[in-house]
Amino acid sequence: MPVSSPFGRMNQGWPKKFTTGGNYWATPTVAWSATEATPWRPRTKKSPTPELPKVECSTLIFPFPGSMWINDKTCGQCHPKKVYSMHRSVMQTEVGKIQGGLWGWGAPTGYEHIYGNYDIDDPDGSKPIYGTKTYSKYMQRLTKKFPNIFPEKLKKLPQADLSTIEKKPEQAIYTYLRSDCQRCHVGVRGRKKRGDMRGMGCAACHVLYSNEGFYEGGDGAIPKDKPGHVLVHSIQASREAKVTVNNMTYSGIRYETCVTCHNRGKRIGVSFQGLMEFPYGTPFNNKGSKQPKLHTKQYLYIEDDHHHSVDNRKGNPEGGLLCQDCHTTNGMHGNGNISTTTLANVEIECSDCHGTPERFPWELPLGFGDEFGEKLKVDQPRGVAATPLPVQKEFGTVYPAKDGYLLTARGNPFGNVVREGEKIKLHSASGLNFEIPTLKSIARADSWQNPKYARTAMVKVKKHLGTMECYSCHSAWAPQCYGCHVKVDYSGGKKSTDWVKSGNTRFPDGRTADSNWDDTTPKQPGKVTEGRTYLRWEYPVLGVNGEGRVTPIIPGCQQITTVIGPDGKTLVNNKIWRTPPGLEGGGEEGQRGIDMTPAQPHTARRQARTCVTCHTSSKALGYGIYDGRFMKKSSENVYVDAATVKGELVTSKSPNPGCSHPGPAHGFGPGCYP
Repeated sequence: MPVSSPFGRMNQGWPKKFTTGGNYWATPTVAWSATEATPWRPRTKKSPTPELPKVECSTLIFPFPGSMWINDKTCGQCHPKKVYSMHRSVMQTEVGKIQGGLWGWGAPTGYEHIYGNYDIDDPDGSKPIYGTKTYSKYMQRLTKKFPNIFPEKLKKLPQADLSTIEKKPEQAIYTYLRSDCQRCHVGVRGRKKRGDMRGMGCAACHVLYSNEGFYEGGDGAIPKDKPGHVLVHSIQASREAKVTVNNMTYSGIRYETCVTCHNRGKRIGVSFQGLMEFPYGTPFNNKGSKQPKLHTKQYLYIEDDHHHSVDNRKGNPEGGLLCQDCHTTNGMHGNGNISTTTLANVEIECSDCHGTPERFPWELPLGFGDEFGEKLKVDQPRGVAATPLPVQKEFGTVYPAKDGYLLTARGNPFGNVVREGEKIKLHSASGLNFEIPTLKSIARADSWQNPKYARTAMVKVKKHLGTMECYSCHSAWAPQCYGCHVKVDYSGGKKSTDWVKSGNTRFPDGRTADSNWDDTTPKQPGKVTEGRTYLRWEYPVLGVNGEGRVTPIIPGCQQITTVIGPDGKTLVNNKIWRTPPGLEGGGEEGQRGIDMTPAQPHTARRQARTCVTCHTSSKALGYGIYDGRFMKKSSENVYVDAATVKGELVTSKSPNPGCSHPGPAHGFGPGCYP
């Protein structure tokens, strides 16, 4: 009998048995296949979700009950709105990542966000399904102002067409994205690599895996000597959801869960922990070996974010904040609408908790720090909320309101941050309670830790707080990966994992084609190889973000591309593509697709960068180190071999017959060395 499911009709029968020998995690004994599914449709009044066939409970086992493709039958029985919102969240669609990648290969869609991992729409309109009336109006204003950032629907990312790849080699971006970029969405399980093992769907966040992936709980049916399993069979969520393993008990979602995905792109997860990837793997351990790879990379410890640090202000307990202590349920699960960028999705600002030297958070107007060109109503303080959101009361930990719950810049209450007179208490999901320092209290008491710089930057030069992100100065460092050299090679039948096809190839028990972590994960033509020009972590460049504020900017998708055709012919070599004419002020030739992206590095510390690191730094101003005097021979070949004083080779045996470069002024230097 064919199966009807929340994601459309599947071309296979329902298996008669899902387990072998009573093992919950066993591979089904019945051979069955899946095809790429039709678009997932939400449950609406007009089109209710079809029921799965009735089977005996003893034969119906979901090995991944949190899977996006069956969670309306599991987690969604209590959290139906979360199912709807998660399918449209950036953690599922990855639409912003896709658009950023396309920009570097000729920007075929311009500023429009067209593609996601799945075909999806938003039939209930632009009104968020979560949040206060104030928040709803705020988001609908943003949607009207930036319709390309809040699209009504998305199409599944296409595949490269090899029959036209020679004429249109820019299609190789589809292979690159599907292979190397789209693994980190909750619709799939991801890869079985150290530090990357996680669940899928709801379990991607709410179930803990260790870096090594070994089960350490008490279920005898799960092997403890094979990697690829949860650490323990317990859900991590709020303060009430206690998880006990190895005689230790914790609550809240671990940083390491978030970092299973947030270790590429802006790298905010590993940066929060203080880690910066580097190529050497030293120092050697006591066996003389290099450090083991984590997330397929090796790291150097720089400095962790102050909010991650175990050491805190006097009077506060030891221990850091969890990601969920700041980031709201709307930011994590989505609000029911399709959003495309982090600035569009994240509703919090530093000043929501710390205020300014002149105002407590509740004295600030809504939208402070999140202006997007809007004029603020400075004479209308945002105040506090008397009650949390209904979803917070129903499923989260409800803390005493005291003098009210603080509000985000967009008007939703923090369910865990409360006002107590002129003090602020943050209740962490870990079980710890912290007093949050406010700038107004510090200014009144003149108790600055770095008085000279603090008074100058925040009290005397008030424009800083009105035009800059707090983390422009308070980020200690930022990962900067300049020049992403990408080769897509279609020759010799080379293939790579296709994460988009994997997520769109689904089984009735909730698995996708990658879920078994074996060699059945779908492949696509073309093998992708990446390299870097150089890495930096020191103070980043400063620019202006979409909110209109000065922010750190770091290399985004700085793709320098090489494509090898199916016949082994080099179609493009070290090419930097240009955008269509007129975009980014590029004139008739278009702009080079070398992207710098606004970032919140998540490397905050109390002591901010000094005046000279911005106002006298050519790098901070975007002109490069020492006014960009280095690495200027970008359009020339550089050979290092026996040569005359004029640089003419005197040997005929140089192995390098020549190479090509992206053209002048790309800023990454030559790369031809015999």
